[in-house]
Amino acid sequence: MRTTLTLDDDVAAKLKAEARRLGLSFRETVNAALRRGLATQRSVSRKPFRVMSRDLGNPQPGLTLDSIADLIEQVEGPLHR
Repeated sequence: MRTTLTLDDDVAAKLKAEARRLGLSFRETVNAALRRGLATQRSVSRKPFRVMSRDLGNPQPGLTLDSIADLIEQVEGPLHR
């Protein structure tokens, strides 16, 4: 398949250097690099992200967990930022 691909200058330079080093054509080098990259993406398995909730207990009298910003200001003062 023939297509037009715009490469960043640094990527093109690395591909050209790799092609010279391996004695391959630019096209063969680009295809090999893409195959390696695509194969690596498939083999990476990620565990689903999970949030572990924890009971914060009861706040001190006069404090509420309804507004975290207000709670921080009450505990640490107005200059907490």
